[in-house]
Amino acid sequence: MAAAPAAGSGAGRGRRAAATVAAWGGWGGRPRPGNILLQLRQGQLTGRGLVRAVQFTETFLAERDKQSKWSGIPQLLLKLYATSHLHSDFIECQNILKEISPLLSMEAMAFVTEERKLTQETTYPNTYIFDLFGGVDLLVEILMRPTISIRGQKLKISDEMSKDCLSILYNTCVCTEGVTKRLAEKNDFVIFLFTLMTSKKTFLQTATLIEDILGVKKEMIRLDEVPNLSSLVSNFDQQQLANFCRILAVTISEMDTGNDDKHTLLAKNAQQKKSLSLGPSAAEINQAALLSIPGFVERLCKLATRKVSESTGTASFLQELEEWYTWLDNALVLDALMRVANEESEHNQGASEENGLPHTSTRTQLPQSMKIMHEIMYKLEVLYVLCVLLMGRQRNQVHRMIAEFKLIPGLNNLFDKLIWRKHSASALVLHGHNQNCDCSPDITLKIQFLRLLQSFSDHHENKYLLLNNQELNELSAISLKANIPEVEAVLNTDRSLVCDGKRGLLTRLLQVMKKEPAESSFRFWQARAVESFLRGTTSYADQMFLLKRGLLEHILYCIVDSECKSRDVLQSYFDLLGELMKFNVDAFKRFNKYINTDAKFQVFLKQINSSLVDSNMLVRCVTLSLDRFENQVDMKVAEVLSECRLLAYISQVPTQMSFLFRLINIIHVQTLTQENVSCLNTSLVILMLARRKERLPLYLRLLQRMEHSKKYPGFLLNNFHNLLRFWQQHYLHKDKDSTCLENSSCISFSYWKETVSILLNPDRQSPSALVSYIEEPYMDIDRDFTEE
Repeated sequence: MAAAPAAGSGAGRGRRAAATVAAWGGWGGRPRPGNILLQLRQGQLTGRGLVRAVQFTETFLAERDKQSKWSGIPQLLLKLYATSHLHSDFIECQNILKEISPLLSMEAMAFVTEERKLTQETTYPNTYIFDLFGGVDLLVEILMRPTISIRGQKLKISDEMSKDCLSILYNTCVCTEGVTKRLAEKNDFVIFLFTLMTSKKTFLQTATLIEDILGVKKEMIRLDEVPNLSSLVSNFDQQQLANFCRILAVTISEMDTGNDDKHTLLAKNAQQKKSLSLGPSAAEINQAALLSIPGFVERLCKLATRKVSESTGTASFLQELEEWYTWLDNALVLDALMRVANEESEHNQGASEENGLPHTSTRTQLPQSMKIMHEIMYKLEVLYVLCVLLMGRQRNQVHRMIAEFKLIPGLNNLFDKLIWRKHSASALVLHGHNQNCDCSPDITLKIQFLRLLQSFSDHHENKYLLLNNQELNELSAISLKANIPEVEAVLNTDRSLVCDGKRGLLTRLLQVMKKEPAESSFRFWQARAVESFLRGTTSYADQMFLLKRGLLEHILYCIVDSECKSRDVLQSYFDLLGELMKFNVDAFKRFNKYINTDAKFQVFLKQINSSLVDSNMLVRCVTLSLDRFENQVDMKVAEVLSECRLLAYISQVPTQMSFLFRLINIIHVQTLTQENVSCLNTSLVILMLARRKERLPLYLRLLQRMEHSKKYPGFLLNNFHNLLRFWQQHYLHKDKDSTCLENSSCISFSYWKETVSILLNPDRQSPSALVSYIEEPYMDIDRDFTEE
């Protein structure tokens, strides 16, 4: 018998071919089962020859079925062809589908279970045989019958029959390699599937099949091609809309968003140029299509912020779970939820016996556990969609709507009870994972929540909605005490839209951040979310608000005392520390108070020097702060300058040259990414400050000497020359926003441009030009890096 390999196996095709050939035994004599399957497989690939069961006689198929044990599937398909013609009433057709369905669903359930348990590869011939004999193509034709008109009237098939077709198709996709990709190539079918979501009876099956198909589709589908999209989405109930977000997640995200920081800037710039000529991407078109649907964002905000008690009633929820029980992935989820309920029941029984109270049964405990996890799974998808929209072209429009519909206060009210609820022994864990795995719904919800906060706060004045009224008053008091103007965005904040309760969302985040275990995967995301609140024009009041809550001490504890090893977490903590301390004398005093011994300071320096890609933003902020402090006449500042170990360390020219040399040396044009381009900008900051003090030639001469000491004359300055040429190409492009560079440095962008131009001056007589320090034999500055 020809065996169908498990979907996704790398050597599946080879094993399948080998198995088929083994069963075939040669072309001579009467066709053997392997011979038939091989011809069907070739027909499927070429579109010629044997492709469907209808090309065989029923007698022949029955005879071969006895030998091959095909479970009667080819004969059933033969009957299905005969009963599914245009003038059929489809009653008999539906009966046949009812016979086929369990043959495939049992296999699919086994496949998923075996996959999760990581057992040896298993063969699933029923779905394979069903596909080889043309079953998939036939079901596509049956499903699409309503698109055909006879004498002006469109054909109809029942929802029940559609459900059976969809279930069989999904099970075949799960078990048989290549089926999902073939369906994805049928663009008219994929678009048609969206119309099946108008019926509640077929919605769940349709949505799941669409999600799988879009996951392998090479080209992103365009939502504006879906008939009556606005009406379709507007008519979804909240439960359907939440499930629809799973599909939207695939249709509104750029294909390579997940690895954005890892893609080289050269490749991204080339892609941008190509995109400009092609117009908006499919993802951007889809985002615009969704935002044009009346009430769409408002409904997402309501879904994201509703409490568990406000979600779907128990009866309809259990009905949905019953449907999902036959829909593979959620059968496993239901198993997990049953385990949750049993653990809760045992816990409650023990507590009740201690208190002398009667205990409630598992049956009454189950719905609440289910409803909590149900709501978590929904919110995951909704928060992801909102996050993507917040980062899109219509960011300001989405920001305005999210603020208006009170997403932030709503999330604040859910923070303790749902989003950051305490882990319990009964927290849902998927098969093959543990409670701390990023695949756990609880964990994933927290990370998605933190990503949303990061996107919401980043360089936007609406970030003050993360505070409550009392905390906003505190910001005003900080500004008043320091005798500085209040931040305009604080004054303009609509106080009817801010958080309510005793603490705002930012303060709640700080509280859980400080309690997070050292090895927690949340530390990275928490630091990123808080840092985004500080990004932009430096605000003394914002910094003091966080300093008063012990944030600096917490960061230093994590960097120095816990000796954090995670590069990602270290980078996020260094970036946050830089934003927290920049230009802030009080922060440097606190730093010196915490790092109060040489031993601690050496540990801190070791962490900085272990990876400048991770720590360079802190180096930049301290360098900028030192420059400002040195130009101020103030007793408080003078005291900090004389006492702070970190400022004294950075002020030394050898230290600055060491940083500068390494920053230039660890990056090259071909390896620049969004993650490490900050090293180039930090090196420029050091040289811009040197230029202000008329010391630029000195720094360039010292770099030249360091090159010679390493026995590689020219290698560093040639590289730096190429990097600066790329910098001009990258940052002087009309679509680039230069305000980030200005805000992070408080140096005008014109000064950035001037400094780069001076360094790239081709005149070898100029004391501030790089070429003046590269000896002629080692000159290599005209390389066309765009071609490499």
